[in-house]
Amino acid sequence: MSAAPDLLQAIVAATRRIVEVRRGREREATLERRAAAAGPRGALFEEALGRAGRVNVIAECKRRSPSRGVLAPSYDPAAIARQYEAGGAAAISVLTEPTFFDGSLAHLTAVRAAVTVPVLRKDFVVEEYQLLEARAWGADAVLLIVAALDQESLVRLQSRAADLGLAALVEVHDEGELERALAAGARLVGVNNRNLRTLVVDVDASRRLAARIPSGVIGISESGLKNRADLDQLAGMGYRAFLIGERFMVDPDPELAVKELLT
Repeated sequence: MSAAPDLLQAIVAATRRIVEVRRGREREATLERRAAAAGPRGALFEEALGRAGRVNVIAECKRRSPSRGVLAPSYDPAAIARQYEAGGAAAISVLTEPTFFDGSLAHLTAVRAAVTVPVLRKDFVVEEYQLLEARAWGADAVLLIVAALDQESLVRLQSRAADLGLAALVEVHDEGELERALAAGARLVGVNNRNLRTLVVDVDASRRLAARIPSGVIGISESGLKNRADLDQLAGMGYRAFLIGERFMVDPDPELAVKELLT
């Protein structure tokens, strides 16, 4: 019996090929000059997720997901992001991965121009070149997925992101990955309830790991969150922010969907 395909491995392999193509189009030295002209607000992203006494939601813009297919046939990330901000989102996440999520760096720039809240580049970052892209195209923060990186790369990319003024949301799924994130010095830890290798969602992942996240680290629960009761329960366990995408993307009124979750 053959093993089930590893989606994360496939995405990372595709990402490495894409990075090489982009590096061929724009030399790193040129990208560095563009990045130097940008003004990322990594500290604001961290502050927005750590605010006490409120529900801090990162609302996600994505056209497609591997698990559900196309979520928004008519996809205007800037318009969606404006609705998220009007609804009270603390930050916006923008999928930029093109092969599996129909994302684009142009979507990141469009959202950055449309809102005042901080913006996360949601992608599978495996190269320092992608950090320069994130800064140059308007991100305030980047996602680092522990399962996609060896420890040396995780430490190096997190340090480089800090040097560039970008916050790093370090994503984990289980106890071992959480230990690696904390050992790397992560200040923002996202617990993804979705197993990126199988796409199975289990909110118990956040519940299991809650007590293991130190009080000085901002814990963010991601994926599979459906209602305010989910958020209240996890907030009671110490989570300070929540990343929500598909629930908002399939709602005909994203602004109202955010408002209803926050009230």
